[in-house]
Amino acid sequence: MALPAGARAADYVPDEVIVRYEPGTGGGVAADVAEDAGAQPIAPLPGGSEQLQIEDGDSVRETISELRQDPNVVYAVPNWRAHAAAEAPNDPDAVRQWNLFGPYGINLVEAWTLAEGLGAPGGRGALVAVLDSGVAYERHGRFRRAPDLRRSTFVQPWDFIGHDRHANDAYGHGTHVAGTIAQTTNNHLATAGIAFNAKIMPLRVLDAIGEGDSAAIARAVRFATRHHADVINLSLEFPAEVRSAEIPDVLSAIRYAHRRGVVVVAAAGNQTDVAVAYPARAQSVIAVGATTETGCQADYSNSGRRLDVSAPGGGVDAPNDDSAWDIAHCDPDASGLPIFQQTFIHGGVRQFGLPRIYEGTSMAAPHVSAIAALLIATGRLGAHPSPSEVEQHIEATARQTDNPDRYGAGLVDAAAALR
Repeated sequence: MALPAGARAADYVPDEVIVRYEPGTGGGVAADVAEDAGAQPIAPLPGGSEQLQIEDGDSVRETISELRQDPNVVYAVPNWRAHAAAEAPNDPDAVRQWNLFGPYGINLVEAWTLAEGLGAPGGRGALVAVLDSGVAYERHGRFRRAPDLRRSTFVQPWDFIGHDRHANDAYGHGTHVAGTIAQTTNNHLATAGIAFNAKIMPLRVLDAIGEGDSAAIARAVRFATRHHADVINLSLEFPAEVRSAEIPDVLSAIRYAHRRGVVVVAAAGNQTDVAVAYPARAQSVIAVGATTETGCQADYSNSGRRLDVSAPGGGVDAPNDDSAWDIAHCDPDASGLPIFQQTFIHGGVRQFGLPRIYEGTSMAAPHVSAIAALLIATGRLGAHPSPSEVEQHIEATARQTDNPDRYGAGLVDAAAALR
């Protein structure tokens, strides 16, 4: 029996099968059957079948075919994916958001269903501070609010470069990051946001060329904490050579936030497989690496033992071939997709579109910040979960790989975090 003619790889887990052996088949024989098919047991299932991990790089179809030829096998089937009985958003460009809805995205449609069932649709009630180049959140002078942020809620903006209340974006990066977290969803316009009902606190710490200093960042972290942010997103990095002793004010501010119950998330850095950069390297920060549409580490993403989790960042696969996960997922010769979110186009601050230039751990971090916002808003971990509890839960529900130095605890899964 072949797989259904219309079956797509995205419809089932790409490196797993489920097998049932004939009654009386001993454990040693079963292990030999699995090994001959290039698979290893993961765990038994109630009723007597077994979940297997494909280890030899064969496809699910090929492995099933091999298993079905063995007389000890009653059946071998894919580990089919079920989907929440919820609709994808009507935003026309959501079809381009592989990071949210694709097989190696964050499993967002089910997460939305769960969040609504828990009384916090779209993360309603959470507040995320975006420390970045500002956000296109208001009509002020030459600035305009991004069309797909018109129904989003912004509170307590502050520009730590211009020293006023107008934290407007002149670079585009912060608008893109804020959009991933909370862009308006189901409005028949552009793209979707993850925690689309969460509030955003725009704090400008990066200038019009995307640069900022440690003094501004330290002040902004403390400001966000004092103004009751639930989550702080830091899609920024210091140079690789910067050590903790050289940014004491930033690290002191992060510790202050952590003590007061704020989840701090930061980009691991884009220096190509070197150690995680600060501020993500700080112990009380969730350090986020980047993955591609294939589930591979992105070629620019930092890694190492201080990496906590990975999330979609876009771009080209890293040339990794020394682990089963990477052999199965990485193809550095293939072109990669960016992260699509509405922000500036054509170098101005008044025209908006979906530029193809955004990829990086900067894009990965807001996925995790938004998942943290969903967790906090829904009360999934209780009324007032600590930052450590939020981090541990996101890590525990991530999709594991066999290479934690490259992926941390694994690829984040918003639905698994809310189940």
